[in-house]
Amino acid sequence: MKKIIFYLCIVVFTISCKNNAVAYNDPIPEHDSLTIASKFVNENRIINIWTPPNYNKQATDSFPVLYMPDGGIKEDFPHIANTLAKLIEEKKIPPFILVGIENTDRRRDLSGASESEDDKKYCPITDGAKDFRAFITDELIPEINKKYRTNSKKGIIGESLAGLFVMETFFTKPETFDFYIAIDPSLWWNNNYLAKNAELLLAKFPEKDIKLWFAGSDAEDIYRFTRSIEKTFQNSTPKGLIWKYSDEPKEKHNTIFRATKEKALVWTLNK
Repeated sequence: MKKIIFYLCIVVFTISCKNNAVAYNDPIPEHDSLTIASKFVNENRIINIWTPPNYNKQATDSFPVLYMPDGGIKEDFPHIANTLAKLIEEKKIPPFILVGIENTDRRRDLSGASESEDDKKYCPITDGAKDFRAFITDELIPEINKKYRTNSKKGIIGESLAGLFVMETFFTKPETFDFYIAIDPSLWWNNNYLAKNAELLLAKFPEKDIKLWFAGSDAEDIYRFTRSIEKTFQNSTPKGLIWKYSDEPKEKHNTIFRATKEKALVWTLNK
């Protein structure tokens, strides 16, 4: 029985470290691609950029940017780009530029430091998120601002392990983005450090207008901690922070992204 429980735990944790297992055939929208030679992650990174339909029609307008890990053509980039196009056409959100970061080793890039020996079984303990975050802030964002008509507003969206990266950035480097979307974030990482220390981390929060939308599925190793963070926000919300938690007990880890994507984007991307 102990062996069965052990292997079941491995399955649950491994799912949280991988892309959703469900295969979708999203049409690939027209987009640009570029390659950045990064000194922070010490490799070339492929970046996919989708611009809204009016980008070329209104040559003087500038646009906010939504950054996305798991942003490869064979990952979630087509899915989110098509969703943005639909919501823009329906006038439910303003036009946004989408910047997808294609993965090379997502477990390395999206997981921070950890003191948990168990975490070594599922993701490398390298604090790769620190280097990946520096790549985004010091290399990727300046390159996008140079090549595209962007304004000062920018945000990030991620699910599962990418959701952990979003939440870690929110709590430890909140000034990085203006808005954050974290769907079923893998908050079990590092003995649920972010949930346990949420109040202390919020005490250092800058006085800046920031929005956070996050959601939890029926996965117990996730919803226990998303709900814990919700309670922390209810008791102590920093000035300037606007947040919303979406509890989704009817959704599974591999269904929640598509089930909640539209309401997350509509709430977060509007003023």
